[in-house]
Amino acid sequence: DILKGGGGSGVPSISSAQKRIDENPKDAQAFRDLATAYEAKGDTASAITALESLTQLRPRNVDALRELSGLYLRQASDAQQRAQDAQLRADYLTPGAAVLGSLTLKRQPLAVDPINAAVSSQVSQATNQAVSEEQSAAQSAVSTYKKIAAAAANKGDKAQAELNLGQIAQQIGDTTTAIAAYKKFLKLAPTDPTAPDVKRLLKQLGAG
Repeated sequence: DILKGGGGSGVPSISSAQKRIDENPKDAQAFRDLATAYEAKGDTASAITALESLTQLRPRNVDALRELSGLYLRQASDAQQRAQDAQLRADYLTPGAAVLGSLTLKRQPLAVDPINAAVSSQVSQATNQAVSEEQSAAQSAVSTYKKIAAAAANKGDKAQAELNLGQIAQQIGDTTTAIAAYKKFLKLAPTDPTAPDVKRLLKQLGAG
């Protein structure tokens, strides 16, 4: 049982890692083990919390920062899927609500079925919540990659971090951050094989 012991899988237990943290809140390895245990359990949110604590203790731990960014992106992807599922559910449960609401009779809008209206409202709230969570997680991933770039030990690692930052920022529509990161990448690695592609991306973003 992962909650009670490590078992034969080699995965740290949540209880033992938490006990070590309670005894020493500055035990970075205990937070590392706690994150691993939660990830094995499939609890992304708790794993993120553990890694956030670890990176506060070890702000230049690039491996932990990369893993944290990956979990944020997973969280964003999961939230995006929930938003899509909620919209599909709305379309299935209230297929005529949108059309009916747009029709008029004697210049008066046709009333929407109260049940349909209630379902639509609930689904809309669920969709908005999921979209908000997606945006928050994606922004957290970008912020974490900024920390990775700042903590990179050498020029090559810093260039790669800036490239990754640019790609993630572009994916979530943060054009300003993407442009800045791509420009830093080109400055750090002007002869990199991907430099021509990055220049084309900058041109597409209006900064070529």
